[in-house]
Amino acid sequence: MNFRQFAFNNVLRNKRIYAAYFLSSSFSVMIFFVCAMFLFHPDLREKLVYHSALYVLETAEAIMYVFSVFFVIYSVGSFLRSRKKEFGILLLHGMTEKQLRRLVFLENMLIGAGAIVCGMAGGILTAKLFLMFGSNLLGIPPLSFHITWSSLLLTIFSFTLLFLLISLLTTVLLGPHRLIDLLQTGIRPALQTKASVPLSLLAAALLGLSYVLAVTTSASTLMIRMLPVTGMTILGTYLFFSQFSVFLIEAVKKRLRFYWKKTNLVTISNLAYRMKDNAVMLFLVTIISTVTFCAMGAFASINRMADEFEHDYPVDIGYVSKAGNKLETEYIKLIDNELTTRGIRYRTEKLPVYLVGIASSTEASSPDRLPVIAYSDYRRLMTTAGFLVHEKELKNNEALVLISSQREKLLLKHRKLVGYVLKDQGLRIREIGLTEHVAIPEWLTEQIGNDRDGSYSGLVVSDEFVQRIKSPLEVDRLTAFFVDHLQRTEGLASSLAEKGEVRYKEGKSYSMTVSGTLYKVQRTTYGALLFFALLVGTVFFIAAGSFLYFRLYSDLEYDRRQYAAMAKLGLTDKELAAIVTRQIGLLFFVPIVLAIIHSLFAFIAMQSFFNFSVVWETGLILCTFLLVQVVYFFFIRARYLRNVRKTMRST
Repeated sequence: MNFRQFAFNNVLRNKRIYAAYFLSSSFSVMIFFVCAMFLFHPDLREKLVYHSALYVLETAEAIMYVFSVFFVIYSVGSFLRSRKKEFGILLLHGMTEKQLRRLVFLENMLIGAGAIVCGMAGGILTAKLFLMFGSNLLGIPPLSFHITWSSLLLTIFSFTLLFLLISLLTTVLLGPHRLIDLLQTGIRPALQTKASVPLSLLAAALLGLSYVLAVTTSASTLMIRMLPVTGMTILGTYLFFSQFSVFLIEAVKKRLRFYWKKTNLVTISNLAYRMKDNAVMLFLVTIISTVTFCAMGAFASINRMADEFEHDYPVDIGYVSKAGNKLETEYIKLIDNELTTRGIRYRTEKLPVYLVGIASSTEASSPDRLPVIAYSDYRRLMTTAGFLVHEKELKNNEALVLISSQREKLLLKHRKLVGYVLKDQGLRIREIGLTEHVAIPEWLTEQIGNDRDGSYSGLVVSDEFVQRIKSPLEVDRLTAFFVDHLQRTEGLASSLAEKGEVRYKEGKSYSMTVSGTLYKVQRTTYGALLFFALLVGTVFFIAAGSFLYFRLYSDLEYDRRQYAAMAKLGLTDKELAAIVTRQIGLLFFVPIVLAIIHSLFAFIAMQSFFNFSVVWETGLILCTFLLVQVVYFFFIRARYLRNVRKTMRST
């Protein structure tokens, strides 16, 4: 048997330990390969919305690859720690440090090569299913089964490089070890652990404050609080496992009636050490699970924003001709001809948009100019679009803020109402509220406001006030086209608006929106985001389960000796099952439950940003992952008990 065969047999002998790492790596390769298949699929490149989906899928590829790097590093580190005694025996029998490093390198490369082959094979076998599922989410016809050389080479090169670099890194990190330390791995008793009371209180304070800030956030403060709350939650979570959990266990130990009851003494006695020794792993699982829950819940909720599209774009084709545009008639005729050629029945409305100069306002940062439209024109547009207008007719200098989208309404609700003095004869107007509907789609006019307080498309003023405007800076003209089914306008007037919109600030003589094209782009982008979240989230969640598996089996040898000794003192099989269930259950469910709590408060904060409820998506995501975790727990528990019982029967 040569050295390579020895390394291969070594991997086979440790297949139980390597199983979760191999399967998780293979799954990561498979998902990466599937994303690459979408990226380079020739049919997708021909679609109008390819670029929006491309950016999302490229981001998914990058995130999965970076995560895979850290996952492999952590996994290999866990294996090296669990095999220290084995390394000591090899060194005792004459293996040199150089040969040991070579052995570790060959083992890592063998597992990596196997993961690449199995992952790509799994990707090829399930490719058609993923293509159908992804096409459905993207809202495009089913993509044909097609594998490009680009997707194959990208996957092979990326993960070969990853496993090669990690294998080289681990041989360096292995370093020299004292033989006695390697041989005594898992034999020395666990040291007594103590928690820091100030750090324990700090953990509770950080998590409590984070939850309070999440519950009390609003649409206008969400972005400001996001980073501080995230930082406090991460630090609080780490201190929770390393300090606060130990503090609670020590407090439980002082309740002697409970502590000495049946098998509680055995279960709790080692729990403080286990929690502190596994603090980093439990912290990683909690954070990874929280990110998974939040990402999937957020993107599943965002996907519902497409249902609000008709409220954001009541005008199916909007064309604003700026002052001095000599091609207005020609462009309007082009749109008319395309609608007629497609056999689409339509209605049109035209109205002026006045750009007035602002001399001063009650707001600190006042815009230089402001778009305004008459109340009667606003009412006419919304009636033609099929919406009921509940706003009362404006009088004198009253004005309504013309919202540019329904999502901005949540921000604008918290904005202070402003009064303006116009340069035109010193006319005064004052805001009295917001419009209920979006009359002019976003970006067709100059956008006023900011990301914090919300942006809007101008003001709706009384007809009387419009008549008093004598010297506007400019007068633009809006031509609004209304059709029965907005999807039929997809790709219309592509020579004027290639991607469905020309924004006012782009510097052209006109601005334009085509709702059918924008609807397709939005649905595809949101679908790609959800597809990305499902793929990446599943990889994250499987990796989190693998971390638990690694840590559990790294302590298996010590647990075998401990339970074997207790069996000689009279520990029954039923009591063993109860102890193992509690200890494994805490390792599995404490981080998941904490991640669910983190996610619930994150969703509460996120709800302030949406104009609709996210309860259904939130509940579905959390319940699904909790169910998967329960199934995984019972599977691991059964395997772990079987391994422990083998040792007990043999002693």
